[in-house]
Amino acid sequence: MHAIVEDTANDPSRAVLLRREGAVAHLRFNRPALLNAIDPTLALQFRRACEQLTGDDSVRAVVLSGEGRAFMAGGDLAAMHADVGVVPDIIANMHAGLLWLAALSAPVIASVHGQVAGGGFGVALACDLCIAAAGTRFTMAYPLIGTNSDCGTSWGLERMLGVRRAMEVALLSEPIEASDALRLGLVNRVVPADELAAATRELAARLAGGPTVAYGNLKRLLREAGGRSLAQQLDAEAEGFLRCTATADFAEGVSAFLQKRPPRFNGR
Repeated sequence: MHAIVEDTANDPSRAVLLRREGAVAHLRFNRPALLNAIDPTLALQFRRACEQLTGDDSVRAVVLSGEGRAFMAGGDLAAMHADVGVVPDIIANMHAGLLWLAALSAPVIASVHGQVAGGGFGVALACDLCIAAAGTRFTMAYPLIGTNSDCGTSWGLERMLGVRRAMEVALLSEPIEASDALRLGLVNRVVPADELAAATRELAARLAGGPTVAYGNLKRLLREAGGRSLAQQLDAEAEGFLRCTATADFAEGVSAFLQKRPPRFNGR
């Protein structure tokens, strides 16, 4: 299936901007005055953008980032305080968007800076990889406003940290500096703030040049491994491997290896 991702990067009034850069799609939260806090409009546009990405098989890597001083500071508490009735739709749309992202074969990268709190923390954890600017601060935040998590934050924390450490992060809600997030495994790389954009582009370009079908299989195998026995995982690996052998990228990868040259994958 192939569709063209609608480029909305030139519409500054939108809460979520979407643009293409070759095989890389950039999804950028765009409420900088409010640290990209999630309101009903942002949540709906996020869902629609993520759904649109799943329909474009020429997208081979996705980058999530935030405009202004923060990646995302969580939910828009003022909007929720004014009308708590908006909460169900906000959660439903954010969760639907995250499920669309998880279904992509293309690797998804969170490129984060400033504050990464509440739902923003969950969004970052839901991505396949996370690169952070030095000085970034991660905060669970939910208990500070008297609620539990959303956006899959508890799912990501438990899998990355284990139950005991996840309990500490969740219940105490103390800020985690970028260097500690790297040590804990919450992010993959920390770079100087002025190098974040360039480092993100380099990583995205590398992944966009890879074997997308194989990446998708690996993503599913790793995410689902915890719920399977060894025998079930071996069966899933075998099934995925055989699917990959039918792709043009497998033929190219084997040929390149035998010819001692770099492979030129096309994502199919």
